[in-house]
Amino acid sequence: MAETTNSTGTLTPEQVERWLVDKMAYKLDVEPAKVDVDMYFDEFDLDSTEALVLSGELEKWLGFELEATALWYHPTISDLSRHIAQEYGGGNAGG
Repeated sequence: MAETTNSTGTLTPEQVERWLVDKMAYKLDVEPAKVDVDMYFDEFDLDSTEALVLSGELEKWLGFELEATALWYHPTISDLSRHIAQEYGGGNAGG
């Protein structure tokens, strides 16, 4: 299981983004470099069931529960990563 914090004990947008990119790359069967972090989740053909599964897997990785609407109010990998780091990262995540 991947670590969720860096040596300072804070969660960074880059850590969350890397996890999300890896998940989407696996779903799409492409290299992670091909995943556009500014593309909307629905453009990845992520239906509501898949969004719930992704959210659940993300919560398990993070070790805490996200608000139910997180993927819809923060509809890109980049936006969601920044939101999670700012709200839950325990420090100034930047952005």
